[in-house]
Parts: sequence; structure tokens; C-alpha cells
Amino acid sequence: MPGNHCSLCGGKQLTAGMFVLFAYEKFVWEENFRVKKLDFKFPLTVSCVHFICSSLGAYIVIKVLKLKPLIVVDPEDRWRRIFPMSFVFCINIVLGNVSLRYIPVSFMQTIKSFTPATTVVLQWMVWRKYFDWRIWASLIPIVGGILLTSVTELSFNMLGFCAALFGCLATSTKTILAESLLHGYKFDSINTVYYMAPFATMILGIPALLLEGNGVLDWLNTHPSSLSSFIIIFSSGVLAFCLNFSIFYVIHSTTAVTFNVAGNLKVAVAVLVSWLIFRNPISGLNAVGCAITLVGCTFYGYVRHLITQQHAPGTPRTPRTPRNRMEQLLPLVNDKLDDKV
Repeated sequence: MPGNHCSLCGGKQLTAGMFVLFAYEKFVWEENFRVKKLDFKFPLTVSCVHFICSSLGAYIVIKVLKLKPLIVVDPEDRWRRIFPMSFVFCINIVLGNVSLRYIPVSFMQTIKSFTPATTVVLQWMVWRKYFDWRIWASLIPIVGGILLTSVTELSFNMLGFCAALFGCLATSTKTILAESLLHGYKFDSINTVYYMAPFATMILGIPALLLEGNGVLDWLNTHPSSLSSFIIIFSSGVLAFCLNFSIFYVIHSTTAVTFNVAGNLKVAVAVLVSWLIFRNPISGLNAVGCAITLVGCTFYGYVRHLITQQHAPGTPRTPRTPRNRMEQLLPLVNDKLDDKV
């Protein structure tokens, strides 16, 4: 049946996207660790390098290799649709760096586990998108499982907690805006990177120059092997381009909620893989949390499959008129997203 075929394709896209996202993010974290080993403590500058590499990578794919055609966007739409997403993307990076300065990764991961729930709540409150009650129910084990996985290492700090909490909201907003762009504007992932990365470079470039410029110059004067350091930093930028592309690919193939659910699933899989392959010790509570998350993600996928079957292709949907001017200015989520897995 067409519906079953579509669901299977969506499931394969989600599975492949989750593992691609996990692999690239793992490599980016490893490269960032190598950057830290270089004593290059300039996160804004590193993020600028990442976005510059993303801009160059997207330019090469579209303009040089011509693997994808360029989607021409009016300047007004660039500022109205792409710039807000780029701005929130940068805010998310800054808040993540601030939170990691004051709280451990485990605590930040605990807070970020609420991202699927905040994504649903924001789409419901701001974008007026309504979800089946089973979607809301499936988020309980997904969020609760990650809480159990990382709650054993909590180290509270108010500033770090607030930064991580607002970072969670920024992550949800970023994925919702990306979903609006990729589905409502008929964008693809590489064109999204092509237009988003230059904006992000511009946004982060000015504070990086003002706050870290002198420090970078001092580092260049004192570091013995600049060439090898540049190679390491540039390689992290190449991997960041792959990560940014994979993020938008998964959102384009699914939805913002599914992408954030995959993020929680990725954490649970990472914990299990580290125990199975690297024999890293995990507590019983961590194992129970991983199991609950996996069950919750499986239930979420099953619910999306049922919803997809209920909405047969070609079924007319009732259009919705924006209720006020604020809603007209927001990038609206396409109603066809209900048919996505």
C-alpha cells in the first residue's frame, strides 16, 4: 500500500538520519576536543570558522560541482525567513557555550532532554499547530528516560541552568523555523546551509572580533606550530558543515518534533554503545533510562505511522487563516507536515 511504503521510507530516513547525525556530531565533538588540546579557547571564533566552512562547502556543492540547483530567494524573504533562523542558530551556540562553562555535559543533556516537549508546546502555542494526544503521551517516556539517564550527575548552577534552559527553547525555535523554511518554502538542506551560513558568520563575526580578536592574535604569536593547528581547526569546520547539512536533511525528511525525538534517541544509543563497545560503566538507573527512552521513541514512531495511515494521500485539508498580524509575520508550518513521519 502507498501509505505503508511512505511510512517505511520515512522510518528509513529517520534511522539513517539519526545515525548520520550521531556520527557527525561525535566527530565534531572529537575535533573540538582536539581544538581544546591546542589551548584555542575562543568558542565564537571556532563557530565562525565552522560557518565559513559551511558557506564554502555549500557554495562548492551548488556552484562548482552543481550537484544541486540554486534556489533563488528574494532579499526580503532572506531577511524575513532565513535571517531569524540564523540568529536563533547563533543564540543556541552561545547559550550552549555559556552553559558548558558552568555546568557539566550531563546536566546540560538533562535540560536539553525537554527539547521534544518544548518543540510541541511552542508549535501549539505560537504556530497554532495541533497534535494528536498520542504524540503528547509518547513524549513522556522519551523525556523521562533521558532524565533518568543523566540525572545521577547533577551539579546545579543558576547561571548555567538558565543558559541551558533558554538554549533548549532556542533549539526548539531553530528547528521549528527550519521546518517552516524547508517545507513551507520548498527548500532543500544544502540550499538552507548556503543561505543560512553567511548570515550566521556575519552575526557571530562582530562579537568574535571584539571579544576574542586580541586573544586570537596573542595565540597566533605564541603557538609554535600554526600550520598543523590551522589544519585541525579547518577539519573541525569541514565536519561542522557535514553536521549542519545532516541537521537540515533530517528536518527536511521528517519534522521538527521527530528531529528532536531523534536527538534524545541518539543520546540513549550513545550511552548503550559506549557500554557495549568501550565498556564504559553505567549505573542501573542509566540503563533503565535508556530502555525507557528507546521504548518511548518506538512508541512515537508507531504513533506517527498510525497517523500517517489515517490521513490518506489526497485527502483535502481545511486551510487556516492567520488570526492576527503577528501570526502572519511568523513562518507558518505547512499543514502537509501532518503526513510526515
